[in-house]
Amino acid sequence: MAPALMTPVWLPIVEKSVFRFDESVPAREDAAPSISFENPRLREEGIDIESNEPEFIPVITLEGSNQIVTLKLPTGTSFYGTGEVSGAVERTGKRIYSWNTDAWGYNQNTTSLYQSHPWVVAILENGQAFGVLADTTRRCEIDLRKESIIKMSSDAPYPVITFGPFPTPEALMTSLARATGTMQMPPKWALGYQQCRWSYMSADRVSEVAATFREKKIPCDVVWMDIDYMQDFKCFTFDKNTFPDPKALSDDLHSKGFRGIWMLDPGLKAEKGYFAYDTGCENDVWIQTPDGKTYVGECWPGAVAFPDFLNEKTRNWWAKLVKDFVAVGVDGIWNDMNEPAVFKTVSKTMPETNIHRADEEYGGRQSHAHYHNVYGMFQARSTYEGMKLANPDKRPFVLTRAAFIGAHRYAATWSGDNLANWEHLNMSIPMALNLGLSGQSFSGPDIGGFAGDSTPKLFARWMGLGAMMPFARGHSEQGTIDQEPWSFGPEVEELSRFALNRRYRLLPHYYTLFHKTHTTGVPVMTPVFFADPTDVKLRKIDDSFLIGSILVKTWPSPKRRNSHADLELPKGIWQRFHFNDDHPELPMLFLKGGAIVPTGPVVQHVGEASPTDTVTLLIALNETGKAAGDLYEDDGEGFGYQDGDYLLTHYEAEKVSTPNAKYGEVVIRVASTEGRRERPKRTLQVRLLIGEDVQVEGECVDGEELRIKLLGDEDVSKSIVSNREAWTADLDRKQSLLDTVFGDHHPVLGVGATLMPEDLEKGNVSLKVLAYNGGRIASMIHKPSGYEWMEEGFKNGGYEEFSGSEFRSSGWNETYNVVKRELAQMGGYEEIKMEGDIGGGLVLARDILLPQDSLDTIKVSSSIVARSVGAGSGGFSRLVRLRIHPTFKLVHPTRSVILYTAVDGTERKMEPEMGFEEHLIEGSDRPNGEWKILDQQTGLGVINRFDVNQVALCNVKWGPGSVALELWSEERPVSKDTPLTISHEYELIDE
Repeated sequence: MAPALMTPVWLPIVEKSVFRFDESVPAREDAAPSISFENPRLREEGIDIESNEPEFIPVITLEGSNQIVTLKLPTGTSFYGTGEVSGAVERTGKRIYSWNTDAWGYNQNTTSLYQSHPWVVAILENGQAFGVLADTTRRCEIDLRKESIIKMSSDAPYPVITFGPFPTPEALMTSLARATGTMQMPPKWALGYQQCRWSYMSADRVSEVAATFREKKIPCDVVWMDIDYMQDFKCFTFDKNTFPDPKALSDDLHSKGFRGIWMLDPGLKAEKGYFAYDTGCENDVWIQTPDGKTYVGECWPGAVAFPDFLNEKTRNWWAKLVKDFVAVGVDGIWNDMNEPAVFKTVSKTMPETNIHRADEEYGGRQSHAHYHNVYGMFQARSTYEGMKLANPDKRPFVLTRAAFIGAHRYAATWSGDNLANWEHLNMSIPMALNLGLSGQSFSGPDIGGFAGDSTPKLFARWMGLGAMMPFARGHSEQGTIDQEPWSFGPEVEELSRFALNRRYRLLPHYYTLFHKTHTTGVPVMTPVFFADPTDVKLRKIDDSFLIGSILVKTWPSPKRRNSHADLELPKGIWQRFHFNDDHPELPMLFLKGGAIVPTGPVVQHVGEASPTDTVTLLIALNETGKAAGDLYEDDGEGFGYQDGDYLLTHYEAEKVSTPNAKYGEVVIRVASTEGRRERPKRTLQVRLLIGEDVQVEGECVDGEELRIKLLGDEDVSKSIVSNREAWTADLDRKQSLLDTVFGDHHPVLGVGATLMPEDLEKGNVSLKVLAYNGGRIASMIHKPSGYEWMEEGFKNGGYEEFSGSEFRSSGWNETYNVVKRELAQMGGYEEIKMEGDIGGGLVLARDILLPQDSLDTIKVSSSIVARSVGAGSGGFSRLVRLRIHPTFKLVHPTRSVILYTAVDGTERKMEPEMGFEEHLIEGSDRPNGEWKILDQQTGLGVINRFDVNQVALCNVKWGPGSVALELWSEERPVSKDTPLTISHEYELIDE
């Protein structure tokens, strides 16, 4: 039965160029209430604005219970957003599923992480920005694999909200914020560096770490307490032996200028006599099973019950617990494990049939399938409200692992349990950028990597990069080496100090940007293409980002930093600057022409700063000789700014001609101010950037006009040459020292993993296997005919294996180590065994055998094996699927067919189509353990035999002159005892 094609009904909402689309009027009436919108009524109420019609209208189809929304945009469109996603910053060509998942050990191809943001940012070829929100809390597929097409699929009915197109990405983000709200102003101390570990095992160790930061003069504002501070992992308790007096610990931290943040998970131990559980039972707050009983799962404390945060009564109960908890001096709260994560389940979460008794305004009584994605958001909201209840005059700080679009109204976030490797360092930037483009500005990675041991070079690079991101926290897993800034020797300690000094100098700028985010929704950290959305060359940049008008160029890989001359910057003027801290392991910083950025002195913590401290403006003039910028100030912790107790200064600079200055001068002044806070009596310094590491300076009383005389072009050129020679020599000296410290050298490949293919040859079969490139079979030749069956095998393609449903997920291009090699003359057979590390404690193991008893057969046995999956995931890995992907070359594609007998006993035949479509075959339609591709013109073919019990799905993908015959295992986590395996063989035939 063909899917039902519907003409959607639409309604203008919120503001001009924002539209709601529904499949029909009844579907609009049946849609669940909005949770993403700050004010859900805005989604329901139409507006009347002249000349306001949608430019792009989606197509809505119904397939069973699914509603599929397809939106075709102009050719040349680039896609971004989709929330917390791994991989590249540009999402074009990707597919993800919004389903909050405990994803320890994720990689760049994992399709579901901890958060769900069913939102796509589209940058059109002309630079305009367009946004699409599937406003559903349920599992949602977001498919961006076809050029310029957005496809979203979820349970019907749900509305689709489109935003724009707007002239700029900034305008799009502001429009989104008018619907989903903006983040609250954070306490200023939360912008400082933060140090965490799973776990600092005692109060004494926490105090020791804090004291060491101060002794070594490394700036830091926060120390975190992970789960081990609790008594038997019970939330709202303290271990009587290791954390006997939390109030005294808090007082000690405060005396040193530190804040303490403490973890609270959602799962509370189901134990009578435990006060939190007892009061929860008294208030009837727990999520229920379908038969009305309290659902009990398993997490850190053992058996746990889960509060139903969708219910106001539960939120009030939790807020009161938080209020009492905060009384011991808690400064912030960390909500972890709130997808919700449940141990010893294949799904890693609770049954979707569980029942929430939600408030009617959010949808009322519904299954967990409906509320799963918003569970963490509502815990964060409840925690936020509890902190505000405890201290009404202080801004709460909450960090949440799980979230839904709109959760930025209550909490910051981080990129979850990342790994201490270069791949995850490289993903740090695009993950934070796409979160920002989805409304969540306050985010960052675990600096140094959470799981696994970092190295000195990796940690130094990560600290340099992480110190420039909105949320800057170092964190590491139980059982790993220490990862405080001083843990890798004096050189890395000094680099960390440089990196964090930079951050603290720039705190006035960061705080101003957070205020801008609070008022406009424009992220603190943005992709480089924000500098020029029309420049398509900027759209794929993953190693750089903008912090307001500062471009941060990083090197998130082991390679050395390039020189300034080798960089490709956006069009216009970009003046390079630093703070006498230029170093080959730190990012390069550039200020956009036309910008003014405020900076301050280095302090050891935010509380050490004073309003009377000298403000230093960095200024880069644009092509017309002008610049402008802002400085926002308030008390840093309270809510007085909401009533006007703040000072927002708009500075401006302009080049003017004057008889007193041969080359002109620049006038710097206060253009205007906002707020009723008085300007402090302080010095204003100016660094006017006029060339590569060349500047002129001046100072005055802040609020007065300052004039700075300019240098002539010849003097600037001489200074540039002189400075370049000096800093090049200095950087070479530093790099030479670091090469010795880091043991820097070209990587050495593992045993057998050379850059030459491994040749396997026996009977009528000749193979070339590239252990160094995904362990792929690059060549499969039928010797009697000389026919090469592998398509494009030496770079990509050929026989590949992936570790997930997504095309080229981990496993396809890693370096594989050869662990066994047998030659035909020794045993009568040819064999190679390889293993590739696919992250998260997993390896993809492959055994390729040319057996003794056959002249035409290749036997392959492949497995995803758990070697060191973290305890934090209950011994189970992330969701994985073994996907066998051989691409066979077709010399006569129109005469080639696929033949097999299905499990149901029927004979099947598949012929190529004009399009490159995929055909997923499942259930009784699958081949019953054998299928073949046959070139009817030549009679040459390949028979693929497999164990049907190991293959959950088969997939046929026709390509240009090729076809892929894929075998897919089931999708599930693996443990050391439960690997995923597919054993199969290929017989090369000539009929």
